[in-house]
Amino acid sequence: MGSQDAWEPNERMTTGGTTGRRALLGAAVLGATGSVLGLAGTARAAGAGRSARGGLHSLPVPTIIGHRGASGYRPEHTFGSYELALDLGADIVEAGDLVPTRDGHLVCRHEPEIGGTTDVADRKEFADRRTTKVLDGVSTTGWFTEDFTLAELKTLRAIERIPANRPHNTLYNGRWEIPTFEEVLKWQDEQTRRRGRQVWIYPETKHPTYFRKLGLGLEERVAKLLHKHGKDRKNSPVIVQSFEPSSIQRLNKLVDNPLVVLLSAANTRPWDFVEAGDPRTVADLITRTGLREIAGYAQGIGPTLDLVIPKDASGNLTTPTTLVKDAHAVGLILHPYTMRNENPFLPANFRKGTDADAYGDVFGAFRTYFATGIDGVFTDNADTGVLAREDFVNG
Repeated sequence: MGSQDAWEPNERMTTGGTTGRRALLGAAVLGATGSVLGLAGTARAAGAGRSARGGLHSLPVPTIIGHRGASGYRPEHTFGSYELALDLGADIVEAGDLVPTRDGHLVCRHEPEIGGTTDVADRKEFADRRTTKVLDGVSTTGWFTEDFTLAELKTLRAIERIPANRPHNTLYNGRWEIPTFEEVLKWQDEQTRRRGRQVWIYPETKHPTYFRKLGLGLEERVAKLLHKHGKDRKNSPVIVQSFEPSSIQRLNKLVDNPLVVLLSAANTRPWDFVEAGDPRTVADLITRTGLREIAGYAQGIGPTLDLVIPKDASGNLTTPTTLVKDAHAVGLILHPYTMRNENPFLPANFRKGTDADAYGDVFGAFRTYFATGIDGVFTDNADTGVLAREDFVNG
């Protein structure tokens, strides 16, 4: 996930209690043809077995997706983070957020601005690359991947993005370089062989309209690499996502992979809509009409968790919306984002204490979200998600 991801504060916050859950999960999963199948009047037990039909049928539901790897424990979008996510039981690894280099390679970074995720600010040879750009309407100052060649980026090393919340992760600052998407595709095959199970990845096209204007279109580059590695098919273990619907529409014409439209806050507009003069907001996209339109070119949606269960003015969870039911009704799966263990990222009624790096009642929060019938969830802490799923299934 990128700039539209759940807010990521460093401030200290306060806590609360827990809520209940519903026993059954109404799941919808991708069919072997690439279309989405509802489960014919029965709720599939979460995590129960794996279908021989392949594709997303082979994944447990709810699916645990390692958000940028195991970013709760290692600097995000590094092979250290990706491999740890698999070690901790993630069903899919979000590897990675794709941004281009000046010479047209795709690399994995949270954002094209890399001042907060690499040691570039400490590299005197790149001091003159610091600049200010307007990124999707926001003035942003720092160092941008599109101003570096791949060879230059490979000299940098990753650092922890939110050290106030994850001070222990800074132990690993400087250990890993920036991976390319092609390296990720090769790594996926190596890990699949090593672990004796199919490893899945969930890349995202980042700011595609912005990069297309720079002559660095993302979708064609993604499609070319997927095709090169034989991973552009309907049952390929690669799901591609984007916050810009037009990027997914473009990909739908280039590859047969499962595709997912990411959805930020209800009152926001996808940047490609802003550029095209389309007045619709995310609130319009999650109406039944909007969801039917998305189902015409994508297999799923990745909504922010607040679109599944809104919060009140105090940050406490309220009543679930009808989004899960409405999306399932048109054959879309839902993989909302992002579950994190630390207090500031949890609903207020699940926080414990006031420390910014302390864990809250994340199991209670997982349980509450699972009970809505979501098909999976992005989490920075895959091990917590796997245990929460086990509790949910067996409880």
